Amino acid sequence: MEEVMQLILIIMGINVVYVSMYTLRMIFVIKGQRVLASILSIVEIFVYMTGLGIVLKNLDNHWNLAAYCIGYGLGVYIGSRIEEFIALGYVTVQVTVDCVEAEIPSKLRDYGYGVTSWLADGKDGSRLMMQVLAKRSNERQLIDILDQLCPKAFVVSFEPKNFKGGFWNKRMPKPF
Repeated sequence: MEEVMQLILIIMGINVVYVSMYTLRMIFVIKGQRVLASILSIVEIFVYMTGLGIVLKNLDNHWNLAAYCIGYGLGVYIGSRIEEFIALGYVTVQVTVDCVEAEIPSKLRDYGYGVTSWLADGKDGSRLMMQVLAKRSNERQLIDILDQLCPKAFVVSFEPKNFKGGFWNKRMPKPF
């Protein structure tokens, strides 16, 4: 019985590692990190083939198949959490505030953020619109700063894919 449990845990563990690597590889491809994705795929496929070989040799036990499925699901979750932790790439945050204070963009610039601002017309009057580009790893910090500066701000964030020119272009790593 102990051997069976060890095999189940091995199958789950291998699949957690494989699917986590698969998730990260796909994210690296999407983010344009082709070399890193290629290197990761070599290790990923080795782990995958090892796990698949173990499962195929032991198909007579349904617990092995269940372990494979559970490991796959855990791998997706863990891979997405790892990606969230390393937070590759950039985020554009669009901020709309109902006060037309010109000092908010300046304060954000003092924190090191690139800010483009303009006046806009809203349903209830003039609005200050700001577009702020930040590293994804700094998004939470930026949101916290915005909460302090303008707690009632309407904030939308999204991930830009391409950049050309501007404040951030000098800071961006060159693609391989």
